Amino acid sequence: MDIISAYREAGTYRGAAVISGTTPKTVRRVIARHEAGGSAPVRSPREHNYDAVTGLVAERVTKTAGRISAKRLLPAARAAGYSGSPRNFRRLVAAQKQAWRRDHHRGRRPAVWSPGEHLVIDWGSEGGLHVFCAVLAWCRFRFVRFAADERSETTLAMLAECLEVLGGVPGTVLADRMGCLKGGVVANVVVPAPEYLRFAAHYGFKPDFCEANDPESKGIVENLVGYAKSDLMVPQAPFSDLAAANAQAAAWCAEVNGVIHSEICAVPAERLVIERELLAPLPSLRASIGRQVLRKVDRLSCVRFGSARYSVPVRLIGTQVGVRTGDGRLLVIMTGTGQVIAEHILVAPGEASVLDEHYGGPRPAPRRAVRPKTATEKAFCALGPTAEAFITGAAAAGHTRLGPELAELNTLRAAHGEQVFGAALDRAVAFGRWRAADVRSILAAGAGTADPRAAGDALVLELPVVPVRPLSDYAIGGLS
Repeated sequence: MDIISAYREAGTYRGAAVISGTTPKTVRRVIARHEAGGSAPVRSPREHNYDAVTGLVAERVTKTAGRISAKRLLPAARAAGYSGSPRNFRRLVAAQKQAWRRDHHRGRRPAVWSPGEHLVIDWGSEGGLHVFCAVLAWCRFRFVRFAADERSETTLAMLAECLEVLGGVPGTVLADRMGCLKGGVVANVVVPAPEYLRFAAHYGFKPDFCEANDPESKGIVENLVGYAKSDLMVPQAPFSDLAAANAQAAAWCAEVNGVIHSEICAVPAERLVIERELLAPLPSLRASIGRQVLRKVDRLSCVRFGSARYSVPVRLIGTQVGVRTGDGRLLVIMTGTGQVIAEHILVAPGEASVLDEHYGGPRPAPRRAVRPKTATEKAFCALGPTAEAFITGAAAAGHTRLGPELAELNTLRAAHGEQVFGAALDRAVAFGRWRAADVRSILAAGAGTADPRAAGDALVLELPVVPVRPLSDYAIGGLS
């Protein structure tokens, strides 16, 4: 039975309370509300100890766009007469912020990406190492590389490498207002830097910039920066050098792009194959990035940069080429076509970076040729390679009387004949005998001397099988 019916039956508040299982006070309030027309009585607003500073708080919250904290507002509120607790004041500030955000909500909505349309890029840093991150929006394919700085040349080089990994060019590249890519801001409109515009025109994409102080507009790459820091940089740091760091980054990208993405429930590497058909083709030549200086190729087929030498193909001796550095590398570029003709790792001043393919093969071993000048020397060297080997060996052995003895050797040649003398000279070279007396002794010994040769293969003979007797046949007990 409800309270009103119970009151009608009992006629008293206490009796109605016993019947309906409540208190007499509740019965009295219900009957009073029923007799007043069925609506609850209007309550008078409750006073708070912060009512005097509510206007001050609302003004400061509006002025700071809802970003001021209660801790910074409390001293001003104390000066205005607030005497309550900091906890109660925090409730007031939170309520005013909530009211401001309700009236100034930007009406965000989830992004809807189209294939082949947007590539979002951003920089991050951790422990002095800078990380470049890019996400191809529709397929969620991620690209991460490390660098020592965030200059314009470095950013454009990273973006060029990213486009090469993707295998195509998207319609728009979205970035925040990073100083290396913007030339200025006029009426909240970003003016791209001239070098960035030339780069975009070379690849055929539209440069776009998000709003200032608005990381939510590119949260897809902001999340990647945090993911790369927590899952790549922190567990595997410190890296030995940038090359090792970028090798680890490439392996990490292959790993994360090969598993199912939680947002799209698909593998980014597989969706990239689909999206690549809608990407614009890459240009035939990579864009010229950074400051380029001219150098003339010298007679050694090298260019000098930073007091070091770097080799180029020999066909370019005497021509002008462009030299550009970046990311620890030096690129040699043809000024007319923009083609990269040589790539080197930067070396210290005074050193040289030489590539064998620029000279047609590896460096030959040094050889000091025998060049006879006098008539005696020419007559002796007419014997050919054996005479040259004899002179080279005698010089290496320190035979200081070799020059005067060449006349005696020519006399022995005339006396014994060229063939016999040549054989004796060959034997002298083989046994390291460099004096004329040694050659005379060899000629005097004649052709009956031994001719040692290097040991050959072992001689293997198959011996006949003969019957054998066991040892038990020679036992003492078995002789009787």
